[in-house]
Amino acid sequence: MPKAEFRLGAFHAALDSVRIARGLTWKNVADQSGVSASTLTRLSQGKRPDVDSLSALIRWSGLTADDYMPPDRPAEPPEPLAEITSVVYSDNSLSAGDRDAMIDIIRATYMRLRDRTTD
Repeated sequence: MPKAEFRLGAFHAALDSVRIARGLTWKNVADQSGVSASTLTRLSQGKRPDVDSLSALIRWSGLTADDYMPPDRPAEPPEPLAEITSVVYSDNSLSAGDRDAMIDIIRATYMRLRDRTTD
């Protein structure tokens, strides 16, 4: 299976375009996004940011991470259980403990029923 590499150069170029369009300096980007100026410097040098920094920059810029994945390989369809988990974890009306309990129940039920349909 080919390595799915994030196209960092293209992402940095798009991020720079967002910065320019908003009339900001890289220091402003750091302040507004919550990403350190040193991370932005490393990014400009082709070094990969940590996942939290990448997430913060995507959120701040409005860019979409999927746009910077290799175009030569379609993304795998998400697992239904992963999608359900994502929906439950996005429900802020539940406490963290309640979300964890719900996910435990859903996982156990899902796996039991899925295994039963393959018998």
